[in-house]
Amino acid sequence: MASTRAAIRYAKAILDLANSIGIADVVNKDMKSIASTIESNLELSTFIQNPTTTVDVKESVLLEVFADVNGVTKGLFHLLFENKRFEILGAVAQEFSRLYDESIGVQVVKVTTAFPMDVALEAKVLAKIATLSDKKIAIESNIDPSIIGGFILRIGDQQYNASIANRLQVLKRELSN
Repeated sequence: MASTRAAIRYAKAILDLANSIGIADVVNKDMKSIASTIESNLELSTFIQNPTTTVDVKESVLLEVFADVNGVTKGLFHLLFENKRFEILGAVAQEFSRLYDESIGVQVVKVTTAFPMDVALEAKVLAKIATLSDKKIAIESNIDPSIIGGFILRIGDQQYNASIANRLQVLKRELSN
């Protein structure tokens, strides 16, 4: 889901509001829940993106689906309702989480492996990343069997690809030249 400038502005505004009343961590949990729910539920994502569904119906459905969220998060729903911008809700939630992590000094590191990481492997990855960054680290683990083995590490805008699939691709290019 591509983030837009509008999503960034909404996320900054909600983060400022949440920080001012001291509940940014609670709202961040809400936003992570919203982002993962929208991303994993194709039906909900399609419903939010549907231009023929009226915004008042979208707001009532979202308030029902996310009934246990904080009042600030419900205020975001109402703000998106007023501005007819429900289609960017997922992007706002993702941007909020990114900005929140940045504000508390946490750097999210994405590690893609061919199989689920166990606790020992995750500890090794954390130890290695700690030598590369002075921030607190949070690992976001993804599983992609197509990389065959190894891992892909993404820190900010830098990527280190140590996957078997990448090595095979490099070997194929070298042999074809």
